Amino acid sequence: MTPIDIVKRQVALHWGRRAAHFDEDFGHSIRTPEERTAWDRIFALAIGGRDNLAALDVGCGTGILSLELAARGHRVTGIDFAPEMLALARAKAADSGADIRFEEGDAEQLPFAAACFDLVITRHVLWTLPHPEAALDEWIRVLRPGGRLAVIDGQSLVAPGDEQAASARRSAEYAPIGDRLPFLTGRPQEEIEALFRAHGLAEVGGDPLADVIMAQNRHAAAEGEELRPRRRYIVWGDVPLA
Repeated sequence: MTPIDIVKRQVALHWGRRAAHFDEDFGHSIRTPEERTAWDRIFALAIGGRDNLAALDVGCGTGILSLELAARGHRVTGIDFAPEMLALARAKAADSGADIRFEEGDAEQLPFAAACFDLVITRHVLWTLPHPEAALDEWIRVLRPGGRLAVIDGQSLVAPGDEQAASARRSAEYAPIGDRLPFLTGRPQEEIEALFRAHGLAEVGGDPLADVIMAQNRHAAAEGEELRPRRRYIVWGDVPLA
């Protein structure tokens, strides 16, 4: 097994272990009216007023983004490394009557032809990848001209090891591979926007998602918890038409 294979195996093990309780963690689902309002705004930014998109949810987990996109009338495919996550995503889609295709796959090596999606969206995926910039190229590869890449991500504002006790970065699976993940603690929004431009995307924009952070902090406080300081953002960019 190569070093990269070992890294990806550890990542899959971690998220597979957490799958059963993933939706219960703060930020992994939409629980309050304030969070709903904030997330509706996020999806509006990601979609950009477009209809009937062929959308790919990379690192779909238990399917929260996939289900939201399907509910808005888009044709959705979700991929993830962890079979346990995919099993839950499929069950949730079946329960809701959503027609979503879920497949096991590698975010850095997508099993799709070039130019077959209108939207590629990810949430908190870049930091888990050994080759995040190569992944960007792969996500762009599968977009049609005029298609949009939307990345929802963040940056920790605390020292490594001082995150929430439940943080993946503090887990037994991530401890031996952290030095092989270049974006382990996240990157500033401005850096991701610059990467989008460097990788050929146009009409690049971003939003710091202050409303999401506020809504999650209020929800946590109501339940007697305090979330560690962090930044959140969405960055988007479009594949040039010519």
